[in-house]
Amino acid sequence: MGLLKGTWSFTRYRVIGDLPEQFNDFIDEGLKKNAFSNFMGQNAEKCLGWTSLENVLDTDFSYAQYRCGAYLIFSLRVDRRTVPPSLLKLKIMEAEKGHLVESGNKKLYRHEREAIKERVQLELRTKALNIPAFYEVCWIPEKSCLLFGSLSANAIEDFEKHFKESFHLGLQPFLPWEATAADGKAGNNAAIPLAPLVNVGAAGNPLFWGREFLTWLWHKSEERNGMINIPASGDQEIIYLQRLALASGEGEYSETVVCQGLHSDMKEGREALRQGKKIKEARLRLSRDTARWEFTFKADYFQFQSLKLPITENSDEEDDREGHNMERIYLVEAAMEAMEQLFACFFHLRLSPQWENEELPRMNKWLQT
Repeated sequence: MGLLKGTWSFTRYRVIGDLPEQFNDFIDEGLKKNAFSNFMGQNAEKCLGWTSLENVLDTDFSYAQYRCGAYLIFSLRVDRRTVPPSLLKLKIMEAEKGHLVESGNKKLYRHEREAIKERVQLELRTKALNIPAFYEVCWIPEKSCLLFGSLSANAIEDFEKHFKESFHLGLQPFLPWEATAADGKAGNNAAIPLAPLVNVGAAGNPLFWGREFLTWLWHKSEERNGMINIPASGDQEIIYLQRLALASGEGEYSETVVCQGLHSDMKEGREALRQGKKIKEARLRLSRDTARWEFTFKADYFQFQSLKLPITENSDEEDDREGHNMERIYLVEAAMEAMEQLFACFFHLRLSPQWENEELPRMNKWLQT
């Protein structure tokens, strides 16, 4: 399940920094020098490195197998030694009891407890099996764009650190509303450049823009039975499916409502909107011509979860594999581009007088129906 087959969840980045003239050698060296190695020190909890995407045992990257047209595709492998907390607790208790019997003391001092805990952890970790995990990477150098196949905070942290160590380039999470983007645009494919971010009341909150966008998009999708017009691109269909997550506040003051059903016009969702909540997550169906995508869109960080691509012709022939892979990556890009263009439309409308004068009254009327 992933980039080349099945559904895919990913986090998107902008790659920051100038690429060297000898780019091919630069990539080859960065991958091979930082490829996965089975060596794990006695005290190590994890080891990680790059592997081939289509053969996770290939860490030599023979014949530049990470290239797929204009794309670079490979994997990050992370092996961890994990000790179940319940087992660790039990073994520490046994070790403490044994120490008391052996020493003849009635209690343990703090430094003794810490030493016992450290010794038991090391013993269990040494005996534990390595548990591997694989995360797909798709790098598009021409667009300074990179897709990492995970939404996990721990996996993202490991990836960002290893990428910077391997290539000495920066990574910036793709958030189209941030004015810090080097080119000042809503992504490389967006037709409309973003204006500088301004503080419009709650808009100073970094979570505001994505949630406001997804809330507005629900309204627009129902305004014309799912059809939304994109300047220079024409109509495309957005349908809200089965699941909405709405939230207000942050941290300990956050309140979340999850609505599930067969249709997007769930009463609970509308009631939550009337109470001031915004949509932070929704399952969407995007259609353009005969192509159809389905995915869960996470508004806070502009992430795609369980992206299902339009059906393509499958082939097991070796000669067709690269073409099949390129087609799937192109379809991933098409879904990202569509959401960027929709956000660009929303963003400029949200910062214009038309928002207060026309759009907001229409949204309020829609909420009451």
